[in-house]
Amino acid sequence: MKLNADLTRRASCNIHDIEWENSPANGVQRLRLERDESHPPVERVTTVVRFAANSSFNRHVHHGGEELLVLEGVFSDQHADYPAGYYVRNPKGTGHAPHSDAGCIILVKLWQMRADDQLQLAINTHDESLWEPAKSGEQILRLFDADYESVCMLQWPGGLQLPETEFAAGVEYFILQGGFSDDLGSYAGGSWLRLPAGSKQSIRVTEDCLLFRKSAHLLNPVSYE
Repeated sequence: MKLNADLTRRASCNIHDIEWENSPANGVQRLRLERDESHPPVERVTTVVRFAANSSFNRHVHHGGEELLVLEGVFSDQHADYPAGYYVRNPKGTGHAPHSDAGCIILVKLWQMRADDQLQLAINTHDESLWEPAKSGEQILRLFDADYESVCMLQWPGGLQLPETEFAAGVEYFILQGGFSDDLGSYAGGSWLRLPAGSKQSIRVTEDCLLFRKSAHLLNPVSYE
């Protein structure tokens, strides 16, 4: 199945417009934002996953790595409990048995991590001491930086206008709160937006906005073919 699989094209959707699908695990549902499983067993996917209280997945290995952000509730595995706001990277070859006692919702990206990226980390994005001021009134929390990928959280005040920026290697957003617009649309909380390499964008922040952003990762995307 392919869904928003062409990384050379702009793609967007809002999770509030998508119906939940049941996963193979009881009590676990998902909303797929992008999916490409044209080369099994590789399944490049970006998805929102909802765990009901006391639900779980069997232990499994992430052959292409896993990146996740806890949106609501508390996500757990054998390593720790991760409340809302935690950003977690599990490199290629790592494994865990995820579950949630109280229930949770997470944003997950699979099969999108380089094999030589072996940094495993968990960052509490609600820790105000980690945030720093940036240009034009932004606040930024840097989560991961490499020459092939940059990941951060951003806070934009309502009314902020960001000048046209070229994303030579692409950019991807997930809006947690608030919203912004550009020349092609408006994006509220729950929106996912991906712009291909070479895109230009001018942003107008319509209301105080909290968002997750990845950039520089779409020019030479990870492939395990």
